[in-house]
Amino acid sequence: MIIIFLESIFGLMIMIFTIYFILTRYKDPYHKKVIKAGFKEYQVQIGKVNFNYAEGPNNGPALLLLHAQHMDWYSYSRVLPKLSKSFHIFAVDYHGHGKTSAPSDYMNANQIGNDLVKFIQYVIQKPVYVSGNSSGGVLTAWLATNAPELVNGIVLEDPALLSSEYPRILDTIADKSFSVCSDFIQDHTKHDFLLYWIEQCKNFFKERIGFNVAPLLANTIKIYRRHNLNRGLEIIYLPVMVRLMIRGMNYYDPHFGAAFHDGSWNKSFNHSKTLSKIKCPSLLLHANFKIQSNGILNGAIDQEEANQIIDLIPNSSYLRIDSQHVVHIDKSDQYIEIVTRFFNEKKI
Repeated sequence: MIIIFLESIFGLMIMIFTIYFILTRYKDPYHKKVIKAGFKEYQVQIGKVNFNYAEGPNNGPALLLLHAQHMDWYSYSRVLPKLSKSFHIFAVDYHGHGKTSAPSDYMNANQIGNDLVKFIQYVIQKPVYVSGNSSGGVLTAWLATNAPELVNGIVLEDPALLSSEYPRILDTIADKSFSVCSDFIQDHTKHDFLLYWIEQCKNFFKERIGFNVAPLLANTIKIYRRHNLNRGLEIIYLPVMVRLMIRGMNYYDPHFGAAFHDGSWNKSFNHSKTLSKIKCPSLLLHANFKIQSNGILNGAIDQEEANQIIDLIPNSSYLRIDSQHVVHIDKSDQYIEIVTRFFNEKKI
């Protein structure tokens, strides 16, 4: 009996050690694929902004990728190897995201847009195609209007255009996260934004995972950080979309989200006027959305806003796609096909 008991205890210890080892040593498999495809990570100082970005091999026209809010350039890892066969890709962490560092008062469209113009001029040094998702899609529209000589064509991947203007933003599910950002900044007793966000957004995990994983996730993050001080945060048991978002949130500056909540992100930046001035070929990818019973938009834009965007942009196309908000993760092969075909057709 004693031997059986000891064997059981030993087996349990081995299992716990194995799980602990896997949790603390996990690294997303696409890191190797992205490196094998020829991508390297760089940093460049432009004014007060230290941009972090990944650059691929020169296999075609320049393509600038602007990730969704809460993400970083690595969110494109699922599409970079194949997409880079046709383009010279620059995937950049813009202000408040990833390893890019910028002053907290730089969190507005005009400042970020102007700094991205300088990034194109200084780093890429030639006109680009641009594909941006969510907030990155809003910045894509900004670039097309304010630096038309540098932008040959754009893909607006489920952009938060029109819907993220104040006060409309208050009627979107995204504002739940943005209000948490604002509360965190005002609560000077809290110092770890990601753990604070997880505690405040438990329903986010219930909806996507099926149960309240928040307490387990918080403890896993603490353990992972202790063993991986210089690596991105990657939690093996999360669905890939959530996993990549949590990775991005580990770097995220909450001043970025708070600026959406109070409207300052769009100060002196009118979406409708901006869209009406876009001259380059433009494609709007519209992902799934729903209007909740309380009238809150769960998604980037509703159908009325999508129609308005297309009506405002003179030279635009529209494609409704059955996908989650981050199309390049949820439907990566479809995204690659769409982007490659669109920019090849509009080649300048």
